[in-house]
Amino acid sequence: MHVTGFTFIKNALLYDYPIVEAITSIIDLCDDFVVAVGDSEDQTLELIKGIHPKKIKIIHTTWNKELKTGGKVLADETNKALKAVSEKADWCFYIQGDELVHERFHPNIKNAMLRHLNDSKIDGLLFDYTHFYGSYDYVGTSSRWYKNEVRIIKNNRGVYSFGDAQGFRKTGNQKLKVAKANAQIYHYGWVKDPKAMQQKQENFHLLWHDQKWLDQNIEKGPVFHYEKHIASLDEFKESHPKVMQKRIAEKNWTFDYDIRFNRTSFKDRVKQFLKKVGIDTYYKNYILVAN
Repeated sequence: MHVTGFTFIKNALLYDYPIVEAITSIIDLCDDFVVAVGDSEDQTLELIKGIHPKKIKIIHTTWNKELKTGGKVLADETNKALKAVSEKADWCFYIQGDELVHERFHPNIKNAMLRHLNDSKIDGLLFDYTHFYGSYDYVGTSSRWYKNEVRIIKNNRGVYSFGDAQGFRKTGNQKLKVAKANAQIYHYGWVKDPKAMQQKQENFHLLWHDQKWLDQNIEKGPVFHYEKHIASLDEFKESHPKVMQKRIAEKNWTFDYDIRFNRTSFKDRVKQFLKKVGIDTYYKNYILVAN
C-alpha cells in the first residue's frame, strides 16, 4: 500500500499557519508528500523545505486571481497538488495548513486504509472534526462548524477538490462514497495570535467576497476580538498532538470564556431536536456507506 500526502500553502508565517505541524502530524503515515507552495511574501518556501526533504516534493504555484470568489482558488491549489501525486499511490492523504491529526489515531487510520484498499465501493475515508476557537482550551459546538469531512481519497478515480476545498467530489459532480476513518482532524484555523487573525480576516475573506462586502462585514483594527463572535463553546479536556506542544507552550495571548454564557440559536435547537428523532439535517458532502 502506497500513501501520498498532499497539501497547499501560501504566506504560512504571515498568517501564522501551523503548516509544519500539520504535515508532520501525518507524514509517518505517508510514503511521500506533495506540497503546492504559492508565491509568498514571507519565508514559506524555506519553511517547507526544512520539514522532511526525503519525503516532500515541492511544486511552485501562482494563485489564479480569476478564481477569487467563493474560495475557488483554494480548491484550484488543492487540485494542483493532487495532480502531482504519482500514479503509484493507492491513497492520497489531504491535510490543510491549519489541520492536524493526533498520533493516537494513526493505527485506526492505517487499519481503515488497509481494510478498504481493495473495496471498489469506497472512494475515500471520512474524519470527525474538532474545531478549536480562541485558544487551545475551547472547541466550537454550534452548527456553524462542520462535523465531518473527507481527507483520504483513492487515487485515479476522477476525484477533485470541490467548492472552497472543504471537501471532494468526483467526475459528474458526484459525492464520494466513503467509510469512516475512525479518527479526528483537529482544526486550529480559529486559534491564532489576535494580530495574525485580524490580518487573515482583512485579507483572506477576499477569496470569497469583494472589497465592498469586506468593508461592510469585517471590523478593522489591530487585533481580532474573539469574544465578539462566539455562539457556543465547550472546554477541551483531552490532549493535543505532540507536534503542537511547542506552539501551544509559546502562545502569547489570553482568551478565557465562561461556557455558562453559551447561546444556542433557534436553528441549532431545531437541528438538535430533529437529530434526536432520526432526521439529520447537517450538511454532508459525501455518502457514508461503511463504518
